[in-house]
Amino acid sequence: MMDNRSIGVFDSGLGGLTAVKQISKELPNENIVYFGDTGRVPYGTRSKETIIKYSKSDVNFLLSRDVKVIVVACGTASSVALPVIKDEYDLPIIGVVDAAANAAVDATVNKKIGIIGTSGTIKSCAYEKVIKNLMPDAVTYQKACPLFVPLVENGHFETQVARLVTEEYLQDIKAEGVDTLILGCTHYPLLKKVIGEYMGENVTLIDAGAEVAKSVKKMFAENEMMIAGCQKGETDFFVSDDIDSFESLGGLFLEKKIDGRVEKIDIERY
Repeated sequence: MMDNRSIGVFDSGLGGLTAVKQISKELPNENIVYFGDTGRVPYGTRSKETIIKYSKSDVNFLLSRDVKVIVVACGTASSVALPVIKDEYDLPIIGVVDAAANAAVDATVNKKIGIIGTSGTIKSCAYEKVIKNLMPDAVTYQKACPLFVPLVENGHFETQVARLVTEEYLQDIKAEGVDTLILGCTHYPLLKKVIGEYMGENVTLIDAGAEVAKSVKKMFAENEMMIAGCQKGETDFFVSDDIDSFESLGGLFLEKKIDGRVEKIDIERY
């Protein structure tokens, strides 16, 4: 029994495109509907109530596009809203937290795991809870990195500014001797080179978007949810604000050009 409906993916802005890139790599035949809530970005500094409200409207929009699964490609929404809303809907909703936490536990040798994310993600302790459940003797070190999202959204991937901010944020975690670091926000893989250089080659970086893509592939294989046929999947993009800036910067996240397939919607209607 094959399921030809699309995969729905949402994020507060552009970061979820790193997850889209990985999902397309793992499941090249699948169609994807992506919603970037560019009009209400960032989620990381909002209250819990607001994050839940925004996430519900994002899910409702994707449901209107007849999707078979929803990937919450936003660390903040996965951490704060997903535990509250996932039982309210009758289709699978997968977040980045469980997938990345599992990968970190598999990767660590010295059981010292660093977690970086937005203020909302870190405040929720969501990654920490899953890690402690899987590996009770693990020691976790968390750090909110609120400047990383605006840096990435303004194209600062490997600049001197990005290096200075990285050092400022990560020096304490590095000093603790972690051997694994969760990039707990889907924007952060764009800073992977700078973060990796600072942390050193003995630290494994866990890309939350890549891990959630593997989880989706596994779920599809186990439940016969793959799309029928062997045509190449297409992605439709929707945003809640300016299309032009999404197209120009989004191409950097996807590592390919986005052209003419972006539509602006009124997310307040959902």
